Amino acid sequence: MKIIIAKTAGFCMGVRRAVDTVLDASNNQKSPICTYGPLIHNPQVLDLLKKKGIPAIKDIPEQGEGTVVIRAHGVPPEAKIALKEAGFSVIDSTCPRVIKVQRIIHRYAKKGHHIIIVGDRDHPEVIGLNGYAYGLGHVVETLEEVKALPSFENAIIVAQTTQSVPFYNEVKAWITHTYAHYLTFDTICDSTEKRQADILAIAQTVDAVVVVGGKNSGNTQRLAELTEKSGKLTFHIEDIDELDISQLKGLNSVAITAGASTPNWIINKVFRAIESGTASEKSLFGIPVSTLKMGLLRSNVYLALGAASLSYACSVLQGVQDWLIPTAVAMLYVLSMHIFNHLTAISSDRYNDPERAFFYDRNKWPLAAGAFIAGGIGLLLAYSQGLFPFLMLLAMSLAGLSYNAPLIPNRFFKGRYRCLRDIPGSKTILITVAWGVVTALLPALTSPEGFSLSTLPALILAAGIVFSRTVFFDILDMQGDRIVGQETFPIILGDKKTVRSLKNLLITLALMLPIFSALGIFSPLGFILWICPLMMYALYIAYQKSFVLAGVQLEFLIESHLLLSGILALIWSLFFV
Repeated sequence: MKIIIAKTAGFCMGVRRAVDTVLDASNNQKSPICTYGPLIHNPQVLDLLKKKGIPAIKDIPEQGEGTVVIRAHGVPPEAKIALKEAGFSVIDSTCPRVIKVQRIIHRYAKKGHHIIIVGDRDHPEVIGLNGYAYGLGHVVETLEEVKALPSFENAIIVAQTTQSVPFYNEVKAWITHTYAHYLTFDTICDSTEKRQADILAIAQTVDAVVVVGGKNSGNTQRLAELTEKSGKLTFHIEDIDELDISQLKGLNSVAITAGASTPNWIINKVFRAIESGTASEKSLFGIPVSTLKMGLLRSNVYLALGAASLSYACSVLQGVQDWLIPTAVAMLYVLSMHIFNHLTAISSDRYNDPERAFFYDRNKWPLAAGAFIAGGIGLLLAYSQGLFPFLMLLAMSLAGLSYNAPLIPNRFFKGRYRCLRDIPGSKTILITVAWGVVTALLPALTSPEGFSLSTLPALILAAGIVFSRTVFFDILDMQGDRIVGQETFPIILGDKKTVRSLKNLLITLALMLPIFSALGIFSPLGFILWICPLMMYALYIAYQKSFVLAGVQLEFLIESHLLLSGILALIWSLFFV
Protein backbone atom coordinates (compact mmCIF):
# COMPACT_ATOMS: atom_id res chain seq x y z
CA MET A 1 0.00 0.00 0.00
CA LYS A 2 1.14 3.53 -0.80
CA ILE A 3 1.16 5.72 2.33
CA ILE A 4 1.45 9.50 2.06
CA ILE A 5 2.09 11.81 5.00
CA ALA A 6 1.03 15.38 4.32
CA LYS A 7 4.02 17.74 4.41
CA THR A 8 2.05 20.10 6.63
CA ALA A 9 1.06 17.43 9.18
CA GLY A 10 1.98 17.98 12.80
CA PHE A 11 3.11 20.84 14.99
CA CYS A 12 2.73 24.29 13.52
CA MET A 13 5.26 26.97 14.39
CA GLY A 14 3.21 28.35 17.28
CA VAL A 15 2.55 24.99 18.90
CA ARG A 16 6.16 23.85 18.50
CA ARG A 17 7.29 27.11 20.10
CA ALA A 18 4.91 26.64 23.04
CA VAL A 19 5.87 23.00 23.64
CA ASP A 20 9.60 23.71 23.29
CA THR A 21 9.23 26.65 25.69
CA VAL A 22 7.58 24.65 28.45
CA LEU A 23 9.88 21.63 28.03
CA ASP A 24 13.01 23.78 28.05
CA ALA A 25 11.76 25.60 31.15
CA SER A 26 11.05 22.26 32.83
CA ASN A 27 14.46 20.83 31.94
CA ASN A 28 16.43 23.94 32.92
CA GLN A 29 14.87 25.09 36.19
CA LYS A 30 13.95 23.53 39.52
CA SER A 31 11.16 25.90 40.59
CA PRO A 32 7.54 24.74 40.14
CA ILE A 33 6.16 25.21 36.64
CA CYS A 34 2.58 25.06 35.36
CA THR A 35 0.52 26.22 32.40
CA TYR A 36 -2.50 28.49 32.54
CA GLY A 37 -5.06 26.26 30.90
CA PRO A 38 -4.14 23.31 28.65
CA LEU A 39 -1.03 24.33 26.69
CA ILE A 40 -2.36 22.92 23.39
CA HIS A 41 -5.25 20.71 22.25
CA ASN A 42 -3.62 17.29 22.30
CA PRO A 43 -4.36 14.73 25.04
CA GLN A 44 -1.04 12.86 24.67
CA VAL A 45 1.03 16.03 25.06
CA LEU A 46 -1.06 17.17 28.01
CA ASP A 47 -0.68 13.77 29.67
CA LEU A 48 3.06 13.95 29.05
CA LEU A 49 3.32 17.38 30.68
CA LYS A 50 1.34 16.14 33.66
CA LYS A 51 3.73 13.21 34.09
CA LYS A 52 6.66 15.63 33.97
CA GLY A 53 5.13 17.57 36.85
CA ILE A 54 3.73 20.41 34.74
CA PRO A 55 0.04 20.72 35.66
CA ALA A 56 -2.48 22.99 33.97
CA ILE A 57 -4.25 25.38 36.34
CA LYS A 58 -7.80 26.50 35.55
CA ASP A 59 -8.10 29.40 37.98
CA ILE A 60 -5.63 32.07 39.04
CA PRO A 61 -4.81 31.69 42.76
CA GLU A 62 -4.37 34.64 45.09
CA GLN A 63 -0.76 33.62 45.69
CA GLY A 64 1.27 31.88 42.99
CA GLU A 65 4.69 30.23 43.11
CA GLY A 66 7.23 29.47 40.40
CA THR A 67 6.63 29.86 36.68
CA VAL A 68 3.40 29.84 34.70
CA VAL A 69 3.42 29.41 30.93
CA ILE A 70 0.62 31.04 28.97
CA ARG A 71 -0.92 28.64 26.47
CA ALA A 72 -0.36 28.88 22.72
CA HIS A 73 -3.95 30.09 22.22
CA GLY A 74 -3.31 33.21 24.30
CA VAL A 75 -5.36 34.69 27.14
CA PRO A 76 -7.27 37.94 27.75
CA PRO A 77 -4.96 40.79 28.88
CA GLU A 78 -6.50 40.92 32.34
CA ALA A 79 -5.57 37.27 32.91
CA LYS A 80 -1.91 37.98 32.16
CA ILE A 81 -1.95 40.91 34.60
CA ALA A 82 -3.61 38.78 37.30
CA LEU A 83 -1.00 36.03 36.93
CA LYS A 84 1.82 38.52 37.47
CA GLU A 85 0.05 40.11 40.44
CA ALA A 86 -0.37 36.63 41.99
CA GLY A 87 3.42 36.34 42.08
CA PHE A 88 4.06 34.03 39.13
CA SER A 89 7.00 34.44 36.81
CA VAL A 90 5.12 34.54 33.51
CA ILE A 91 6.38 33.04 30.25
CA ASP A 92 4.12 34.02 27.35
CA SER A 93 4.06 31.24 24.73
CA THR A 94 1.12 32.71 22.82
CA CYS A 95 1.49 31.89 19.12
CA PRO A 96 2.95 34.91 17.24
CA ARG A 97 0.11 34.58 14.69
CA VAL A 98 -2.43 34.94 17.52
CA ILE A 99 -0.52 37.89 18.96
CA LYS A 100 -0.81 39.60 15.56
CA VAL A 101 -4.62 39.27 15.69
CA GLN A 102 -4.68 40.47 19.30
CA ARG A 103 -2.81 43.62 18.27
CA ILE A 104 -5.18 44.31 15.37
CA ILE A 105 -8.19 43.98 17.66
CA HIS A 106 -6.59 46.12 20.37
CA ARG A 107 -5.65 48.90 17.92
CA TYR A 108 -9.11 49.24 16.42
CA ALA A 109 -11.00 48.74 19.68
CA LYS A 110 -9.12 51.78 21.07
CA LYS A 111 -10.51 53.77 18.12
CA GLY A 112 -14.05 52.69 18.98
CA HIS A 113 -14.49 50.12 16.20
CA HIS A 114 -16.68 47.10 16.84
CA ILE A 115 -14.81 43.82 16.43
CA ILE A 116 -16.46 40.89 14.64
CA ILE A 117 -14.59 37.67 15.42
CA VAL A 118 -15.42 34.67 13.25
CA GLY A 119 -14.64 31.62 15.35
CA ASP A 120 -15.76 29.05 17.88
CA ARG A 121 -17.29 30.95 20.79
CA ASP A 122 -15.91 28.63 23.49
CA HIS A 123 -12.46 28.21 21.97
CA PRO A 124 -9.69 29.57 24.25
CA GLU A 125 -8.10 31.55 21.39
CA VAL A 126 -11.40 33.31 20.67
CA ILE A 127 -11.96 34.02 24.38
CA GLY A 128 -8.49 35.56 24.51
CA LEU A 129 -9.05 37.61 21.33
CA ASN A 130 -12.36 38.92 22.63
CA GLY A 131 -10.59 40.16 25.75
CA TYR A 132 -8.67 42.65 23.60
CA ALA A 133 -11.92 44.11 22.21
CA TYR A 134 -12.76 45.76 25.57
CA GLY A 135 -16.50 45.12 25.33
CA LEU A 136 -16.80 45.86 21.60
CA GLY A 137 -16.34 42.26 20.48
CA HIS A 138 -18.96 40.12 18.72
CA VAL A 139 -18.19 36.42 18.24
CA VAL A 140 -20.02 34.72 15.36
CA GLU A 141 -19.92 31.06 14.39
CA THR A 142 -22.23 31.00 11.37
CA LEU A 143 -23.15 33.26 8.47
CA GLU A 144 -26.64 33.59 9.95
CA GLU A 145 -25.13 35.05 13.12
CA VAL A 146 -23.16 37.52 11.02
CA LYS A 147 -26.34 38.61 9.23
CA ALA A 148 -28.12 39.02 12.56
CA LEU A 149 -25.65 41.61 13.82
CA PRO A 150 -26.73 45.25 13.82
CA SER A 151 -25.16 47.73 11.45
CA PHE A 152 -22.14 49.47 12.95
CA GLU A 153 -20.71 52.84 12.03
CA ASN A 154 -17.22 51.38 12.18
CA ALA A 155 -16.28 47.71 12.44
CA ILE A 156 -13.55 45.27 11.54
CA ILE A 157 -13.78 41.56 10.91
CA VAL A 158 -11.13 39.01 11.88
CA ALA A 159 -11.03 35.22 12.08
CA GLN A 160 -9.82 32.69 14.57
CA THR A 161 -6.39 31.65 13.22
CA THR A 162 -7.55 28.05 12.70
CA GLN A 163 -10.88 28.89 11.07
CA SER A 164 -12.05 27.17 7.89
CA VAL A 165 -10.75 29.12 4.88
CA PRO A 166 -13.80 28.52 2.63
CA PHE A 167 -16.22 29.56 5.40
CA TYR A 168 -14.30 32.74 6.22
CA ASN A 169 -14.15 33.65 2.52
CA GLU A 170 -17.94 33.25 2.39
CA VAL A 171 -18.36 35.56 5.39
CA LYS A 172 -15.98 38.16 3.95
CA ALA A 173 -17.82 38.14 0.63
CA TRP A 174 -21.14 38.85 2.34
CA ILE A 175 -19.64 41.57 4.55
CA THR A 176 -17.96 43.26 1.57
CA HIS A 177 -21.23 43.26 -0.37
CA THR A 178 -23.42 44.39 2.54
CA TYR A 179 -21.15 46.66 4.58
CA ALA A 180 -18.46 47.91 2.24
CA HIS A 181 -17.10 50.31 4.90
CA TYR A 182 -16.17 47.46 7.27
CA LEU A 183 -12.49 46.56 7.34
CA THR A 184 -11.63 42.89 6.80
CA PHE A 185 -8.39 41.21 7.82
CA ASP A 186 -7.03 37.87 6.63
CA THR A 187 -6.01 36.46 10.01
CA ILE A 188 -6.24 32.73 9.33
CA CYS A 189 -2.74 31.37 9.90
CA ASP A 190 -0.95 30.50 6.66
CA SER A 191 -0.10 27.16 8.29
CA THR A 192 -3.84 26.46 8.61
CA GLU A 193 -4.47 27.47 5.01
CA LYS A 194 -1.62 25.32 3.69
CA ARG A 195 -2.68 22.38 5.87
CA GLN A 196 -6.23 22.48 4.54
CA ALA A 197 -5.18 23.00 0.90
CA ASP A 198 -2.55 20.28 1.22
CA ILE A 199 -4.90 17.56 2.43
CA LEU A 200 -7.63 18.51 -0.07
CA ALA A 201 -5.12 18.10 -2.91
CA ILE A 202 -3.80 14.80 -1.52
CA ALA A 203 -7.31 13.47 -0.88
CA GLN A 204 -7.98 13.49 -4.63
CA THR A 205 -5.19 10.94 -5.15
CA VAL A 206 -5.83 8.41 -2.35
CA ASP A 207 -8.54 5.97 -1.25
CA ALA A 208 -8.71 7.06 2.40
CA VAL A 209 -7.47 9.73 4.78
CA VAL A 210 -6.43 9.29 8.42
CA VAL A 211 -6.61 12.55 10.40
CA VAL A 212 -4.62 12.40 13.63
CA GLY A 213 -5.26 14.86 16.43
CA GLY A 214 -7.32 15.86 19.44
CA LYS A 215 -11.08 15.52 19.15
CA ASN A 216 -11.45 18.98 20.72
CA SER A 217 -8.90 20.59 18.37
CA GLY A 218 -10.66 23.00 16.03
CA ASN A 219 -8.14 22.80 13.19
CA THR A 220 -8.05 18.99 13.37
CA GLN A 221 -11.86 18.79 13.27
CA ARG A 222 -11.89 20.99 10.17
CA LEU A 223 -9.37 18.77 8.42
CA ALA A 224 -11.62 15.78 9.02
CA GLU A 225 -14.68 17.74 7.88
CA LEU A 226 -12.95 18.84 4.67
CA THR A 227 -11.88 15.31 3.71
CA GLU A 228 -15.32 13.91 4.52
CA LYS A 229 -16.94 16.57 2.32
CA SER A 230 -14.54 15.61 -0.48
CA GLY A 231 -16.14 12.15 -0.42
CA LYS A 232 -13.11 10.25 0.84
CA LEU A 233 -13.21 7.55 3.51
CA THR A 234 -12.02 9.47 6.59
CA PHE A 235 -10.84 8.36 10.02
CA HIS A 236 -10.34 10.98 12.75
CA ILE A 237 -8.29 9.42 15.54
CA GLU A 238 -6.32 10.69 18.53
CA ASP A 239 -4.04 7.65 18.65
CA ILE A 240 -3.51 4.42 16.73
CA ASP A 241 -5.63 2.45 19.21
CA GLU A 242 -8.74 4.07 17.69
CA LEU A 243 -7.97 2.87 14.15
CA ASP A 244 -9.08 -0.52 12.86
CA ILE A 245 -6.28 -1.16 10.36
CA SER A 246 -8.23 -4.04 8.83
CA GLN A 247 -10.47 -1.36 7.26
CA LEU A 248 -7.46 -0.14 5.27
CA LYS A 249 -6.45 -3.52 3.90
CA GLY A 250 -7.33 -3.89 0.27
CA LEU A 251 -6.94 -0.18 -0.40
CA ASN A 252 -4.26 1.01 -2.79
CA SER A 253 -3.35 4.21 -1.00
CA VAL A 254 -3.97 6.13 2.20
CA ALA A 255 -2.97 9.62 3.35
CA ILE A 256 -2.10 10.70 6.88
CA THR A 257 -2.49 14.26 8.05
CA ALA A 258 -2.53 15.74 11.52
CA GLY A 259 -3.65 18.81 13.38
CA ALA A 260 -1.33 21.60 14.44
CA SER A 261 -1.16 20.19 18.00
CA THR A 262 -0.25 16.62 17.04
CA PRO A 263 3.37 15.66 17.87
CA ASN A 264 5.62 13.84 15.41
CA TRP A 265 5.89 10.75 17.59
CA ILE A 266 2.14 10.16 17.32
CA ILE A 267 2.19 10.67 13.54
CA ASN A 268 5.16 8.30 13.19
CA LYS A 269 3.45 5.78 15.45
CA VAL A 270 0.36 5.81 13.22
CA PHE A 271 2.49 5.56 10.09
CA ARG A 272 4.49 2.61 11.44
CA ALA A 273 1.32 0.80 12.50
CA ILE A 274 -0.31 1.23 9.10
CA GLU A 275 2.97 0.37 7.36
CA SER A 276 3.40 -2.90 9.28
CA GLY A 277 -0.33 -3.71 9.44
CA THR A 278 -0.79 -3.52 5.69
CA ALA A 279 2.64 -4.84 4.65
CA SER A 280 2.90 -7.60 2.11
CA GLU A 281 3.56 -10.96 3.73
CA LYS A 282 6.36 -12.04 1.38
CA SER A 283 8.54 -14.56 3.14
CA LEU A 284 12.21 -15.47 3.23
CA PHE A 285 12.98 -18.99 4.45
CA GLY A 286 9.44 -19.11 5.81
CA ILE A 287 9.75 -15.86 7.80
CA PRO A 288 7.71 -12.83 6.68
CA VAL A 289 10.09 -10.20 5.31
CA SER A 290 8.49 -7.41 7.34
CA THR A 291 8.89 -9.44 10.56
CA LEU A 292 12.49 -10.36 9.74
CA LYS A 293 13.39 -6.76 8.94
CA MET A 294 11.76 -5.51 12.14
CA GLY A 295 13.53 -8.14 14.24
CA LEU A 296 16.96 -7.32 12.80
CA LEU A 297 16.46 -3.62 13.46
CA ARG A 298 14.91 -3.87 16.93
CA SER A 299 17.52 -6.33 18.21
CA ASN A 300 20.40 -4.20 16.80
CA VAL A 301 21.70 -7.25 14.93
CA TYR A 302 21.49 -5.37 11.62
CA LEU A 303 23.39 -2.44 13.14
CA ALA A 304 26.06 -4.82 14.48
CA LEU A 305 26.46 -6.30 11.00
CA GLY A 306 26.86 -2.75 9.74
CA ALA A 307 29.66 -2.18 12.29
CA ALA A 308 31.42 -5.33 11.09
CA SER A 309 31.04 -4.17 7.49
CA LEU A 310 32.45 -0.71 8.21
CA SER A 311 35.36 -2.26 10.13
CA TYR A 312 36.16 -4.55 7.20
CA ALA A 313 36.00 -1.63 4.74
CA CYS A 314 38.36 0.43 6.92
CA SER A 315 40.74 -2.55 7.13
CA VAL A 316 40.84 -2.90 3.34
CA LEU A 317 41.33 0.86 2.91
CA GLN A 318 44.35 0.70 5.24
CA GLY A 319 45.73 -2.49 3.67
CA VAL A 320 45.26 -4.47 6.90
CA GLN A 321 45.39 -8.21 6.20
CA ASP A 322 44.37 -9.62 9.61
CA TRP A 323 40.88 -8.13 9.69
CA LEU A 324 38.78 -11.03 11.02
CA ILE A 325 39.17 -10.57 14.80
CA PRO A 326 38.93 -6.74 14.76
CA THR A 327 35.78 -7.02 12.65
CA ALA A 328 34.27 -9.49 15.12
CA VAL A 329 35.19 -7.22 18.05
CA ALA A 330 33.53 -4.23 16.37
CA MET A 331 30.37 -6.22 15.74
CA LEU A 332 30.13 -7.58 19.29
CA TYR A 333 30.96 -4.25 20.94
CA VAL A 334 28.31 -2.33 18.96
CA LEU A 335 25.71 -5.04 19.58
CA SER A 336 26.38 -5.04 23.32
CA MET A 337 26.53 -1.26 23.84
CA HIS A 338 23.47 -0.41 21.76
CA ILE A 339 21.33 -3.04 23.49
CA PHE A 340 22.43 -1.82 26.93
CA ASN A 341 21.80 1.81 26.04
CA HIS A 342 18.32 1.06 24.71
CA LEU A 343 17.56 -0.83 27.90
CA THR A 344 18.67 2.08 30.09
CA ALA A 345 17.25 4.87 27.91
CA ILE A 346 13.85 3.36 27.19
CA SER A 347 12.06 6.58 28.23
CA SER A 348 12.96 8.39 25.00
CA ASP A 349 12.12 5.30 22.91
CA ARG A 350 8.57 5.42 24.29
CA TYR A 351 8.11 8.59 22.23
CA ASN A 352 10.56 8.17 19.35
CA ASP A 353 9.92 4.48 18.66
CA PRO A 354 7.14 2.93 20.78
CA GLU A 355 7.50 -0.43 19.05
CA ARG A 356 11.16 -0.64 20.01
CA ALA A 357 10.30 0.34 23.60
CA PHE A 358 7.67 -2.42 23.72
CA PHE A 359 10.18 -4.89 22.28
CA TYR A 360 12.75 -4.04 24.97
CA ASP A 361 10.15 -4.09 27.75
CA ARG A 362 8.97 -7.53 26.70
CA ASN A 363 12.43 -9.07 26.10
CA LYS A 364 14.65 -7.13 28.52
CA TRP A 365 16.19 -10.13 30.27
CA PRO A 366 17.13 -12.15 27.14
CA LEU A 367 18.42 -8.95 25.54
CA ALA A 368 20.46 -8.04 28.62
CA ALA A 369 21.94 -11.55 28.71
CA GLY A 370 22.77 -11.38 25.01
CA ALA A 371 24.40 -7.97 25.41
CA PHE A 372 26.47 -9.21 28.38
CA ILE A 373 27.65 -12.30 26.48
CA ALA A 374 28.45 -10.30 23.33
CA GLY A 375 30.40 -7.73 25.33
CA GLY A 376 32.32 -10.45 27.21
CA ILE A 377 33.29 -12.32 24.05
CA GLY A 378 34.35 -9.04 22.44
CA LEU A 379 36.64 -8.26 25.38
CA LEU A 380 38.18 -11.75 25.23
CA LEU A 381 38.86 -11.40 21.51
CA ALA A 382 40.41 -7.98 22.11
CA TYR A 383 42.61 -9.48 24.86
CA SER A 384 43.80 -12.12 22.40
CA GLN A 385 45.22 -9.25 20.35
CA GLY A 386 47.12 -7.73 23.25
CA LEU A 387 46.72 -5.88 26.53
CA PHE A 388 46.34 -2.42 25.01
CA PRO A 389 43.41 -3.33 22.69
CA PHE A 390 41.74 -5.02 25.69
CA LEU A 391 42.15 -1.98 27.96
CA MET A 392 40.96 0.36 25.22
CA LEU A 393 37.81 -1.69 24.61
CA LEU A 394 37.22 -2.09 28.36
CA ALA A 395 37.42 1.69 28.89
CA MET A 396 34.95 2.33 26.04
CA SER A 397 32.61 -0.35 27.37
CA LEU A 398 32.60 1.16 30.85
CA ALA A 399 31.95 4.62 29.38
CA GLY A 400 29.04 3.22 27.35
CA LEU A 401 27.53 1.38 30.32
CA SER A 402 27.78 4.43 32.56
CA TYR A 403 26.30 6.84 30.02
CA ASN A 404 22.88 7.02 31.70
CA ALA A 405 24.12 6.47 35.25
CA PRO A 406 24.94 9.29 37.72
CA LEU A 407 28.71 9.52 38.05
CA ILE A 408 28.62 11.86 41.07
CA PRO A 409 26.54 10.89 44.13
CA ASN A 410 23.62 13.20 44.81
CA ARG A 411 24.93 14.10 48.27
CA PHE A 412 28.08 15.62 46.72
CA PHE A 413 26.60 17.35 43.70
CA LYS A 414 22.99 18.23 42.91
CA GLY A 415 23.62 20.18 39.73
CA ARG A 416 22.37 19.36 36.27
CA TYR A 417 25.43 17.62 34.81
CA ARG A 418 25.64 14.45 36.89
CA CYS A 419 25.58 11.95 34.00
CA LEU A 420 27.38 11.81 30.68
CA ARG A 421 23.96 11.99 29.01
CA ASP A 422 23.42 15.43 30.60
CA ILE A 423 26.25 16.95 28.54
CA PRO A 424 24.78 18.56 25.38
CA GLY A 425 25.59 16.52 22.27
CA SER A 426 27.36 13.82 24.30
CA LYS A 427 25.35 10.92 22.88
CA THR A 428 26.38 11.59 19.30
CA ILE A 429 30.00 12.39 20.21
CA LEU A 430 30.48 9.23 22.27
CA ILE A 431 28.87 7.00 19.63
CA THR A 432 30.99 8.59 16.90
CA VAL A 433 34.26 8.25 18.84
CA ALA A 434 33.52 4.67 19.95
CA TRP A 435 32.62 3.51 16.45
CA GLY A 436 35.64 5.26 14.96
CA VAL A 437 37.97 3.55 17.42
CA VAL A 438 36.60 0.00 16.99
CA THR A 439 36.11 0.17 13.20
CA ALA A 440 39.19 2.14 12.09
CA LEU A 441 41.81 2.30 14.87
CA LEU A 442 41.46 -1.25 16.20
CA PRO A 443 42.31 -2.97 12.86
CA ALA A 444 45.48 -0.87 12.56
CA LEU A 445 46.35 -1.34 16.23
CA THR A 446 46.16 -5.13 16.03
CA SER A 447 47.94 -5.54 12.68
CA PRO A 448 51.69 -6.28 12.43
CA GLU A 449 52.19 -3.12 10.37
CA GLY A 450 50.63 -0.89 13.03
CA PHE A 451 49.48 2.65 12.31
CA SER A 452 50.12 4.10 8.88
CA LEU A 453 49.45 7.27 6.89
CA SER A 454 45.98 5.91 6.07
CA THR A 455 44.88 5.35 9.70
CA LEU A 456 43.84 8.91 10.52
CA PRO A 457 41.80 9.48 7.33
CA ALA A 458 40.20 6.04 7.83
CA LEU A 459 39.22 7.15 11.34
CA ILE A 460 37.78 10.40 9.91
CA LEU A 461 35.81 8.42 7.32
CA ALA A 462 34.34 5.95 9.85
CA ALA A 463 33.55 8.69 12.36
CA GLY A 464 32.01 10.87 9.66
CA ILE A 465 29.70 8.14 8.36
CA VAL A 466 28.60 7.16 11.88
CA PHE A 467 28.15 10.80 12.90
CA SER A 468 25.90 11.37 9.86
CA ARG A 469 23.90 8.24 10.60
CA THR A 470 23.46 9.09 14.29
CA VAL A 471 22.51 12.73 13.72
CA PHE A 472 20.01 11.68 11.04
CA PHE A 473 18.21 9.65 13.70
CA ASP A 474 18.55 12.55 16.14
CA ILE A 475 16.70 14.76 13.65
CA LEU A 476 13.89 12.21 13.44
CA ASP A 477 13.80 11.94 17.25
CA MET A 478 13.98 15.63 18.16
CA GLN A 479 10.62 15.83 19.93
CA GLY A 480 11.13 12.70 22.00
CA ASP A 481 14.67 13.74 22.96
CA ARG A 482 13.48 17.19 24.01
CA ILE A 483 10.79 15.59 26.18
CA VAL A 484 13.33 13.59 28.18
CA GLY A 485 15.80 16.49 28.28
CA GLN A 486 18.33 14.97 25.87
CA GLU A 487 20.18 17.85 24.15
CA THR A 488 21.27 16.45 20.79
CA PHE A 489 22.91 18.40 17.97
CA PRO A 490 19.63 19.13 16.12
CA ILE A 491 18.16 20.56 19.34
CA ILE A 492 21.26 22.67 19.98
CA LEU A 493 21.80 23.88 16.39
CA GLY A 494 18.32 23.51 14.92
CA ASP A 495 17.31 20.88 12.36
CA LYS A 496 17.94 23.03 9.25
CA LYS A 497 21.45 24.03 10.24
CA THR A 498 22.21 20.46 11.27
CA VAL A 499 21.06 19.01 7.94
CA ARG A 500 23.08 21.60 6.04
CA SER A 501 26.20 20.68 8.03
CA LEU A 502 25.64 16.96 7.45
CA LYS A 503 25.29 17.45 3.71
CA ASN A 504 28.61 19.32 3.63
CA LEU A 505 30.24 16.56 5.67
CA LEU A 506 29.00 13.80 3.37
CA ILE A 507 30.14 15.64 0.24
CA THR A 508 33.57 16.09 1.85
CA LEU A 509 33.79 12.36 2.64
CA ALA A 510 32.70 11.43 -0.88
CA LEU A 511 35.44 13.64 -2.36
CA MET A 512 38.08 12.50 0.15
CA LEU A 513 37.88 8.80 -0.73
CA PRO A 514 38.90 8.86 -4.43
CA ILE A 515 41.41 11.70 -3.86
CA PHE A 516 43.20 9.79 -1.09
CA SER A 517 43.19 6.63 -3.20
CA ALA A 518 44.69 8.55 -6.12
CA LEU A 519 47.40 9.90 -3.80
CA GLY A 520 48.18 6.36 -2.59
CA ILE A 521 47.09 7.06 1.00
CA PHE A 522 44.12 4.67 0.71
CA SER A 523 43.91 1.45 -1.23
CA PRO A 524 42.07 1.69 -4.59
CA LEU A 525 38.87 0.71 -2.73
CA GLY A 526 38.34 4.44 -2.23
CA PHE A 527 37.51 4.76 -5.94
CA ILE A 528 34.20 2.97 -5.34
CA LEU A 529 33.58 3.43 -1.61
CA TRP A 530 32.62 7.10 -2.17
CA ILE A 531 29.24 5.68 -3.18
CA CYS A 532 28.35 5.19 0.53
CA PRO A 533 28.45 8.85 1.68
CA LEU A 534 26.94 9.97 -1.61
CA MET A 535 23.99 7.59 -1.19
CA MET A 536 23.51 8.81 2.38
CA TYR A 537 23.39 12.36 0.96
CA ALA A 538 20.76 11.24 -1.57
CA LEU A 539 18.73 9.68 1.26
CA TYR A 540 18.73 13.01 3.14
CA ILE A 541 17.35 14.70 0.03
CA ALA A 542 14.73 11.98 -0.45
CA TYR A 543 13.59 12.36 3.16
CA GLN A 544 13.40 16.15 2.91
CA LYS A 545 11.25 15.89 -0.21
CA SER A 546 9.06 13.20 1.43
CA PHE A 547 10.05 10.55 -1.12
CA VAL A 548 10.94 8.37 1.88
CA LEU A 549 8.93 8.65 5.10
CA ALA A 550 10.03 8.15 8.69
CA GLY A 551 9.39 4.50 9.49
CA VAL A 552 10.88 1.03 9.33
CA GLN A 553 11.81 1.45 5.67
CA LEU A 554 13.77 4.65 6.31
CA GLU A 555 15.54 3.14 9.32
CA PHE A 556 16.47 0.09 7.26
CA LEU A 557 17.86 2.26 4.45
CA ILE A 558 19.95 4.37 6.83
CA GLU A 559 21.53 1.31 8.47
CA SER A 560 22.06 -0.34 5.07
CA HIS A 561 24.71 2.24 4.17
CA LEU A 562 26.98 0.69 6.78
CA LEU A 563 26.42 -2.77 5.34
CA LEU A 564 27.02 -1.42 1.84
CA SER A 565 30.56 -0.37 2.78
CA GLY A 566 31.45 -3.96 3.64
CA ILE A 567 29.78 -5.35 0.52
CA LEU A 568 31.73 -2.95 -1.72
CA ALA A 569 34.96 -3.84 0.11
CA LEU A 570 34.28 -7.56 -0.35
CA ILE A 571 33.54 -7.14 -4.05
CA TRP A 572 36.77 -5.18 -4.45
CA SER A 573 38.79 -7.80 -2.59
CA LEU A 574 37.33 -10.69 -4.61
CA PHE A 575 37.49 -9.23 -8.10
CA PHE A 576 40.04 -6.41 -8.17
CA VAL A 577 42.85 -7.50 -5.85
